[in-house]
Amino acid sequence: MPIYSQKVMEHFMNPRNVGEIENADGIGEEGNPVCGDMMTFYIKVKNGRLEDVKYKTFGCGAAIAVSSMVSEMAKGKTLKEALKITPKLVADELEGLPKNKFHCSNLGAQALQKAIEDYQKKQAGGKV
Repeated sequence: MPIYSQKVMEHFMNPRNVGEIENADGIGEEGNPVCGDMMTFYIKVKNGRLEDVKYKTFGCGAAIAVSSMVSEMAKGKTLKEALKITPKLVADELEGLPKNKFHCSNLGAQALQKAIEDYQKKQAGGKV
């Protein structure tokens, strides 16, 4: 049984920003078929900033904690700043993840990036 930091447990027990944004400006989905974790991020953009970030996650406690932390880290950031959120930054913010759960931080960062890319494609009229 992996040992989780207090911060991981806090975000797992009380996840922030769970849900779906209707008419989201961007949607990004990422999953790992091996472990079965799936994350979908929804973003609302205003004046080049992430005004709102929500997600739906199907997965283990670490996946839920990662989604919660990514949403907190991204909210209010510019798109450029949000794209700099890396799996390592997420894991560091959560005060570490067990090695066998580190892939969860990849999923969260990637799902957010896909949502931003989706938004950028829509802004460019489908071409980026």
